[in-house]
This record gives sequence, structure tokens and C-alpha cells, in this order.
Amino acid sequence: MITMNVLRALGILMAGMSFANLATSAADDTKQPTLAGKLTITGSSTVAPLVAEIGKRFEQLHPGVRIDVQTGGSSRGIADARSGLADIGMASRDLKSDETDIKGHVIARDGIGMIVNAANPVQSLTDAHIIDIYLGKVTNWKDVGGSDMAISVVNKAEGRSTLELFAQHYKLKNSDIKASVIIGDNQQGIKTVSGNPGAIGYVSIGTAEFEAGQGTPIKLLPLGTVAATVENVQNASFPLSRSLTLVTKDEAKDLPKAFIDFARSKDVHDLVKEQFFVPLAE
Repeated sequence: MITMNVLRALGILMAGMSFANLATSAADDTKQPTLAGKLTITGSSTVAPLVAEIGKRFEQLHPGVRIDVQTGGSSRGIADARSGLADIGMASRDLKSDETDIKGHVIARDGIGMIVNAANPVQSLTDAHIIDIYLGKVTNWKDVGGSDMAISVVNKAEGRSTLELFAQHYKLKNSDIKASVIIGDNQQGIKTVSGNPGAIGYVSIGTAEFEAGQGTPIKLLPLGTVAATVENVQNASFPLSRSLTLVTKDEAKDLPKAFIDFARSKDVHDLVKEQFFVPLAE
């Protein structure tokens, strides 16, 4: 027979279990909601491969999230973020002083280097040489210490931040550049120069360094006396470098903020280095 004391004990136990369940439920309610949804990220072809790799890792951590990365240049990334066509834009530069209506979030750094075909005997060019080549004043490599061979000038398409930074550094106007070939992304530039012994172009140092290491017939020229290497971008001795930036229309919230925070964290420094860029300071 169940005694009154036993019933009282069972009542206390059941009440305790109910309280514990309520406490657990309340604690669960305070947890962050599971991230889910789709992010559209557009812009710089320099930044895109890195963001794509970060996106894959982010998706693994958050199976309910899908990241769609599209290229088209920094101008597109900024325009799409500004108009709302993209959740996040990509730009391979810092934001300008007059771009106060959007927000920039730096995720890494990169350098821009001059490349020539590996068969070209020229080992260096002065700033004056580069300016004269791009203005069409020098059209043969023999005039700058090379072989008797026509120079093929490879330039970036309008709207690419690499072009903007290159022109700014050498004080050139794009309208004055006498280009033989207009290219879009870094891979197009590398392909063009590697396939033409007389070509010269400028691309991401990280991408060029990687391609040269894989046997692609290109070589990076120093800028003045400073070698064009990722190491020199990292130690701030290379003068032509830039920020890789994610752009949002307003202060990032919810899923975009979570992704940007992840892209700026130490959790992706290995991916930044694998792309031959320079991570944010430890």
C-alpha cells in the first residue's frame, strides 16, 4: 500500500521535474536562432575566390545557409550592395571618402604587381618606363633593355579597382592608356601575358605568385627596389597594396553580419593564406 509520505515524495519529485523542464525550455529560448537563408555576394574577381572558399566553410558550419558568389568587378559589387541587388558587395580596395552611404569591412590585404612573360629578359622597369609604355611612348622592348620585340600593353577594363589603383599610383588617366588588350579578371591577364612573349600587365601579386610557382610562364617585376611578393605586402614594404573589402548598404545585421564576422575572424586565416593574400592582424 502506498503511504501518504510516499505520495508526498512523488508529488515533490514531479514538481521538481516540471520546474527543471521549464528552466530548460527557458534556457533554449535564449539560444541564438539557427542561421538559415541565402546570401548573394557580387563584385571583385580578386576577392571572389577567397569569399567562395570562406562561403563553403560557412555553409558547412551552417547547413541551412547558401552562399552565391558572382564576379563582375568592384564597381558592380559596390553598386549591387548600394541598390540592394546583392546582400554583400566585394571590392578590392578601401572605400573612398565620398562613399559614406555604404559600409566597408576589410577581410584581407593584397598587392598589385607588374607581370611579363617568363621568356622576356627584362628583369625590372622604372616607374618612368612603365608610364611611357602605357602611354604608348615606348613600343619596343629594346628601348627599355629588352629584346627587339613589340610591346603588347595589357590593361584592365573600366570599373576594375585594380585599374584605378594602378592608374592612381602611376598618375595615369585610363583614357590616355594605349592598350593592346583589355582584360577583366586576374586569370585573363595572366593567360594573356603567359601566351604572349611581348606582353606586360598588372595583376594581384598573390595570384601571380601562385601561378608562377605552378609553372605558368610569367614573372613578377619589382616595384623600384622592392620585390613583388606576398611577404613584402605583409611587412608593408611593398608600396602598391590594397584592402580586400566586403561592402554592405547599411550596418550589417543577421545573416550578412554573421558571415562578415566569420570572414574577418582567425577561423579563415588559413584560407586567406592559401589564396596568397595577407590576413588581418592576429
